[in-house]
Amino acid sequence: MMDFLLYLALGACSGLLAGLFGIGGGLIIVPVLIFSFTLQGFSGEVLTHLAVGTSLSAIFFTSINSVLAHHKKGAVEWRMVIWLGAGILFGSSLGGVTASYIPGANLQQIIGVFSLLMSLQMALNWRPKGQGQGLTKPVMSVAGVVIGWVSAIFGIGGGSLMVPFLSWKGVDIKKAVATSAACGLPIALSGTLSFIVIGWNHTLLPSKSLGFVYLPALAGIALMSMFSARFGALLAHKLNPLMLRRLFALLLFVVGVNFLV
Repeated sequence: MMDFLLYLALGACSGLLAGLFGIGGGLIIVPVLIFSFTLQGFSGEVLTHLAVGTSLSAIFFTSINSVLAHHKKGAVEWRMVIWLGAGILFGSSLGGVTASYIPGANLQQIIGVFSLLMSLQMALNWRPKGQGQGLTKPVMSVAGVVIGWVSAIFGIGGGSLMVPFLSWKGVDIKKAVATSAACGLPIALSGTLSFIVIGWNHTLLPSKSLGFVYLPALAGIALMSMFSARFGALLAHKLNPLMLRRLFALLLFVVGVNFLV
C-alpha cells in the first residue's frame, strides 16, 4: 500500500513537470522508481531497466493530457510534430535496444551524469540563441532520431532536449514547450514497446510485470499524472516558472550525485 501511495505522489509530481516544462517527468520517475524497486527487493540486474521501461510507459499517459491542454491554447506546432515524430519512432526503438545491452549499474551511472548536466542546464536556464532558419524536414527527422534514441535510454519524454533544440531554431518558447510535450507521445510509445519486447519472459522480473514495465507502478503514476499534467500546462501559460525550474535543477543535482557516489 505504501508503495502504491508513493507511485501516486510520483505521478502527481511528474505530471505537473510535464505540463509546466514540456518534459515527460522521467528525470524524476526513473530515480524514484530505482529507489522504490531496490527497497522492494527487486533484482539489481533488472531494476534499472524496469524503472526506465515503466517511466516511458507512464510518460505516454502523462503526455496525453499535457498535449490536450497545450493544444487548446493553440500552441502545438503539429507540422513539426509529424516530422520530428518520424525520426523519434525509429530513434526511441533503437534506444530501447541500446539500453538492453548496458548493465544496470552502468546505466545508473550514465543516468547520474545526464541528471547533473540537465540540472546545470535548468539552473542556468541555458538555451542556445535562436537561429530561426534550418528547421527543414530532414533536420527535424534527424533531430528526432537522436532525441528519441537518448530519451529511450534514459526513460525520459525528451523535453529536456527538445525544448532547447526548438528554441535554438527560433521557435517561441511556449510553442517549443507545447510541441515538445506532443513529441513525448511517440517517444513513450515506441520506447515502451521496445522495453516490453526486450524484457519479455525475463526470469528475474517480479510478478505483475509486462516485460520491463512494472504494472502497479504504471497504474499509480498514470492515474495521478493525467490530472496534474493538465494543471501544469495551464500554469505554464500563466506563471513564471523560474523558481520552480531552479528547485527542479537542485533536485536533479542531488539525484545525479546519488547515482555517482
